[in-house]
Amino acid sequence: MRIGAYQFGVGGDIRENYREIEKAIYFAKNEGVRLIVFPECSLTGYPPRDMDDSSRVDFGLVQIMCERLQAMADKNDISIIVGAVFKEKEIYNRAILFRPDSQIEFYDKRALWGWDEGNFSKGGSDGIFETEGIRFGIRICYEVRFPEYFRELYKGNTDINLVLFYDVSDTDDKERYDLIKGHLQTRAAENVTTTISVNAVSPFQTAPTAVFGKSGQCVKECARNKPELLIYDFEKTENDFSEKGRKAISDKLTV
Repeated sequence: MRIGAYQFGVGGDIRENYREIEKAIYFAKNEGVRLIVFPECSLTGYPPRDMDDSSRVDFGLVQIMCERLQAMADKNDISIIVGAVFKEKEIYNRAILFRPDSQIEFYDKRALWGWDEGNFSKGGSDGIFETEGIRFGIRICYEVRFPEYFRELYKGNTDINLVLFYDVSDTDDKERYDLIKGHLQTRAAENVTTTISVNAVSPFQTAPTAVFGKSGQCVKECARNKPELLIYDFEKTENDFSEKGRKAISDKLTV
């Protein structure tokens, strides 16, 4: 499956975010992408960076844009994952999956701390989905720091994991960028699962948009701090000697 991950400067203007998302979808479609992933809160912006708090989001407009995204998925025969502040009875930090079969699924962030804790309710689903024979897991930003959330995906036999970030800084913090990149490499290696991350880019990007192989190797990585579409052709592959060893021990530990 050809997968795209698009990093861009997310802001508080829903219409402007949508225009950037729409442009990327058309470009990805022309490149043969079957699944495209956007950052955490990429449709709405992230509180309090882009608005005072989550209650200030225009949820009616969010719904309209979600309907447009579903129509785009149907028309272009492409699956789309977009991050958004979304309201049902409670307000959630949500990753929404739009598939060409008009079936919408979602995962709500569970590791809530700091800004998240004050703006969102905790999600309850496992974040495991399947499309075109590929089983994938979704995690959101802060969850990358906790191996337990990814061990759930290991137990769920995911083929690939996707991590949506809105992790940026007002100053150029390369050390934080490298730290979070290390977390991603560890999550990929310890679960023997290819992992793709996607992040916002401005003011300064502090988590990568990148692909990490089953042994934690960085396969592909976007340049920092500027819009870019990463394209990766994912294939299920046999585990090598080291990967077989880690999986054998992991299977015993997770019984």
